[in-house]
Amino acid sequence: MKKTSFQLVALLCATFLLGAIAGCNRSLSGSKLTLDNYNQVTTGMSKAQVERILGPPTSMETKDMVIFKKTTYRYEDGTKFAVITFKNDEMDSKDTNLGTGS
Repeated sequence: MKKTSFQLVALLCATFLLGAIAGCNRSLSGSKLTLDNYNQVTTGMSKAQVERILGPPTSMETKDMVIFKKTTYRYEDGTKFAVITFKNDEMDSKDTNLGTGS
């Protein structure tokens, strides 16, 4: 009888955990690249602020343009991407294919 009670409790716990995990709004890859997060990124934000929202970029490139420094963050998750451009360490522009059915 004890073994059956333990199995029932274990089954209930496993069911609860699976339900909790399924209810999370995160992909299994842990990517923060979502349209909602992308829309939170606004002009003038610092690199640190953008990284708090989208996480670290998949790739980064910095160019010294003599009169300003241009840094480009590229985020990729499968076919989804976002490109965030900084001018002198402030977010200047962004582009994405999120929300286009890609």
